[in-house]
Amino acid sequence: MAFPSEPGKANSRGKVLLTGANGFTGAYVRAELEAAGYRVVGAVVGMPRGDHEVALDITSADNCRDVMTEVRPDYLIHLAAISFVQHADADAFYRVNVLGTLNLLQALADAGVAPRRVVIASSANIYGNAAGGMLDEAQPPAPVNHYATSKVAMEYMVRTWFDRMPIVITRPFNYTGVGQAPHFLVPKIVSHFVARKSLIELGNLDVERDFSDVRDVARAYRGLLERDCAGRTVNICSGRAHSLRGIIALMQEIAGYEIEVRVNPAFVRASEVKTLIGSPAALHAILGRFEPIPLERTLRWMTEAGQAAGDEERSR
Repeated sequence: MAFPSEPGKANSRGKVLLTGANGFTGAYVRAELEAAGYRVVGAVVGMPRGDHEVALDITSADNCRDVMTEVRPDYLIHLAAISFVQHADADAFYRVNVLGTLNLLQALADAGVAPRRVVIASSANIYGNAAGGMLDEAQPPAPVNHYATSKVAMEYMVRTWFDRMPIVITRPFNYTGVGQAPHFLVPKIVSHFVARKSLIELGNLDVERDFSDVRDVARAYRGLLERDCAGRTVNICSGRAHSLRGIIALMQEIAGYEIEVRVNPAFVRASEVKTLIGSPAALHAILGRFEPIPLERTLRWMTEAGQAAGDEERSR
């Protein structure tokens, strides 16, 4: 998937402040932007590594203001969030996801920075247990957990800034790829097959999710940075549903053996979103239609990376 630059924009690449730069998604977004000619300053928690990174605590309004004054970005892509649905500290969802986002926007204003585009990541989890079919951006929010509720609150707060900044809100559906944390579903499944385990314990096998490849997601973020889409809320998704049973079947074909699957009641969440499939129509209208990377190819990529990492570990 490749998005050509808008006419007349070929020489207007600028500086992007990327929050969550060292996270799973951030690493791919950074690589995508740098390959396209942008200068990326990664906002990270902890010690920065050179002039391409800056330490940032988004829960600190003063720190956000200092960073915006120092960096003065042409663009902001805000990915930093607490995104693990089962995170133990409910208060943190709101401190980080809502107030942290507010701190960033207020810091841009206080520093007198006029960005060309601000891209803020929300989540498809805001749709909750919506009825079947493809969900488009007009679907009313129906959050069923603190993570999703914090993202809905963040979206409403961000919209109060639409008349002051060129903001686009994204609602990514599920996505995966090499480097995603092992507590997420697909990396857990892949790691079991890479290790040739005979048994895997999972939750509800009948949930359906719209899985994208993280590389497609990174390209979508770049495309939204470059298109005239301020004031929009856009799903990032493939429009294709995959059940856990289907993913297991794909991995059994890739790995060449069958694994025993047990449903562990401890892994079945009471607030489980049963079906979450997105409509990519708005995304395609903005970026042009594209063919997403098939999930099977993503799984093979993750399997090969896992096998290579295992081989390297054993050779030490």
